[in-house]
Amino acid sequence: MATVNENAVVSGCDGGRRPGCITSHVVEGSMESYRFYLSRRTAMEMLSDRGCDVSDSDLSLSLTEFHSQFGPNPDLQQLSICVSLRSTPSKKIVVIFCGTEEIRKQTMCGIYAGLPNKANIHRLILVLQSKMNSYARKELEKYPFKVETFHICDLLVNITKHALKPKLEILTAEEKNKLLRKYKLEDKQLPQMLETDGIARYYGLEKGKVVKVTYRGGVIGSLKTYRCVV
Repeated sequence: MATVNENAVVSGCDGGRRPGCITSHVVEGSMESYRFYLSRRTAMEMLSDRGCDVSDSDLSLSLTEFHSQFGPNPDLQQLSICVSLRSTPSKKIVVIFCGTEEIRKQTMCGIYAGLPNKANIHRLILVLQSKMNSYARKELEKYPFKVETFHICDLLVNITKHALKPKLEILTAEEKNKLLRKYKLEDKQLPQMLETDGIARYYGLEKGKVVKVTYRGGVIGSLKTYRCVV
């Protein structure tokens, strides 16, 4: 079994043996297992931050516990996640880890065919380890629910936990309307955040959503601003 420094700073998915990257902290065993551990942990945190019902035990799962549950060479199907929205328990978000081969149309057809209770799926998140070709992406458009894709490298670190990251709060539709009325503004007059921004993707924000951003510390003390996703 691998011996790993869990507090190591993870960087680089290009296979290079640089100080601080995964390979320099795996003494023996499966480096891939450690990648799956980190990415699945971030996925759990992301789902919790999106308002899903994620257990404390899943959020605090240690590497040792992960190896005990999934083994040193995890089966991708066993890594799948299915959790309910706290606001609407009948609606689910499903996370599926894909293999290392190029993802093709046939792959997407197979994933869709294997999904149970499709009517209850709110979103599907695919964690990729390889490229997805254009035919596969076209197939995703046929899914009756929103599909998001993250490369596994994007989930090795939770970007919202960086010490310098500001506090973010997602406004409800009512809070957004109240803000716009108060300052007599339209959506397009607010500072913008791209839908492709890492933070927007982490929270699954769609166009039109407004985020309250609070900066603290340093010479500015406390500063609040708002950004509209475009």
